[in-house]
Amino acid sequence: MQLLDGKYLSKIIKAEIAEEVSELKNQGKKIPNLAAILVGENPASAAYVKSKIKSCEQVGFKSTMIKREATITEEELLEIVDQLNNDDDIDGFIVQLPLPGHIDELKVTMAINPDKDVDGFHPLNFGKLAQGLPCFIPATPLGIILMLERYNIPTAGKKCVVVGRSNIVGTPMSILMSRKGKVGDCTVTLAHSRTKDIGKECLEADILIAAIGKPHFIKADMVKEGAVVIDVGINRIEDESSPTGTKIVGDVDFDNVAPKCSFITPVPGGVGLMTVTCLLLNTLKAAKLK
Repeated sequence: MQLLDGKYLSKIIKAEIAEEVSELKNQGKKIPNLAAILVGENPASAAYVKSKIKSCEQVGFKSTMIKREATITEEELLEIVDQLNNDDDIDGFIVQLPLPGHIDELKVTMAINPDKDVDGFHPLNFGKLAQGLPCFIPATPLGIILMLERYNIPTAGKKCVVVGRSNIVGTPMSILMSRKGKVGDCTVTLAHSRTKDIGKECLEADILIAAIGKPHFIKADMVKEGAVVIDVGINRIEDESSPTGTKIVGDVDFDNVAPKCSFITPVPGGVGLMTVTCLLLNTLKAAKLK
């Protein structure tokens, strides 16, 4: 069993980005600028945005943080989105989800200029992804693709099972794994909460990608010997031995599943770190496209 080390890989890719940014600076070209809009006081969202800003500093990007109270109106938020769309200094921006209940998340996503949609959530980018056209790929699926590529894991002709059908991870992941390419050419099954005998489907997977948002959902008897297991889950559960009383676990029962795998991602330290890194890659791409 070998760990797919997101911490190690993200460090390497960040160094590559930093080198490219340094070259842009030496050539007198524009330095990429990533903006983030944070609404409300959600601790997980705040921590995630903070890590994005820190990552920007590490690679030499400019970063812009826009924080607003949860009481902001939908109209006011859409005005901020419009300002960022028209700000030539901003190469890409994200609106951190979830948003307060009184704000229509789809409406906000639709308002983002697709050329600055470095999260890859806009339907225009999603449609291009589905057709194999150049676009911004959502950061988590892109991170998984890079993991498989950098660790030289063969995918052609393999059976890939993706558990979870969200528009952010599961569905785009299933499309990417089925496409022609260095990472792809899989026969893909997209499993979800209504899948009959989901354990049997998972047991057939050469590559199993768990993105269902349920702690320890994937058990050892659902994974075949030698499988590659990618755990996208980030779930907080109670843990009396922890100083905080909680700990972060994935969608996979790591301790029992890992011995059966050829490769597996840990949680934390796996896909999550790659997600932030790939947001930087998308921002660099947006800056270069301009």
